[in-house]
Amino acid sequence: MSGNLNIGSVNGHIVGRVLKETVRRAAVVIRNETMIFDARTKESYSGTMDDVFTSADTKAQALYLRTFDECFPLCGVIGEENNLTIKPEEGCTAYFTVDPLDGTKAYVRRQSHGVATMVALVDKGEVLSAYIGDINTDEVYGFRPGSNKVFRITRLDSFEELLPGKTLGSLKEAHCLLRDPVEIYSTSTQTLVKKFKNYEVMGSSIGTWMARLWKQEIPAVLIEAGWETPWDSTPIIGISQKLGYVFLRPGGLGLPGERVWKIFQPKLVQKKERRNHDTLVIHANNLHLLY
Repeated sequence: MSGNLNIGSVNGHIVGRVLKETVRRAAVVIRNETMIFDARTKESYSGTMDDVFTSADTKAQALYLRTFDECFPLCGVIGEENNLTIKPEEGCTAYFTVDPLDGTKAYVRRQSHGVATMVALVDKGEVLSAYIGDINTDEVYGFRPGSNKVFRITRLDSFEELLPGKTLGSLKEAHCLLRDPVEIYSTSTQTLVKKFKNYEVMGSSIGTWMARLWKQEIPAVLIEAGWETPWDSTPIIGISQKLGYVFLRPGGLGLPGERVWKIFQPKLVQKKERRNHDTLVIHANNLHLLY
């Protein structure tokens, strides 16, 4: 046993290498299914039958499960497909979250962006490691247990360290990123969006969506109120916080008719839970611009 990982006789370097390789293999499985996948409807987070899953989802999740069983048999698993929940073995408190195919609707449309595969390792309320693989670009974003660095890894296996967000002089210098049309968001969010130079709306995989923040293409993202799930939320929380980004929600009253955005600690949920507020993610370097 090395370090503080309660997952058996492995260290953080081993965990990182196994997870990176599993993400890459899952990406291959998903790409191999592109022309032959079987798609079926399933219940969405809202309770209606308007979501979709494919044979690529199930095959990729099966790959993750084989890896966990072979390499980390003590750990629990929470996976998206089939409401998968495997409790940790006695004496172990760690668990993995798995979204085998994030952005399934984009995948079914054969969209050239917005499709990912995501995994994270959690123990005692902390994200110890997280990796997100972009299916279309072959890039992987993530960090291993015990590391203070997050890397963007290309298909040629070159490692680029992702750096903290740039400090802005004003929100008017930059764009922000939304997942849905601005009118769906709260009044507080609509007021904040007007302070930016402009905004962009982009859906599909939340993993590749957030990667635009980590790569510093944009300095802030806004997530509307909705459902939190462990397979979606855990990896993006882990990578964002590792890079120094903070999560904020509309709080108390500030200037007349305006609400102040307040920092909160996002919850690492272990089942689907409703979040009843919009969320702003911005780097700590730029918090002063909100007040």
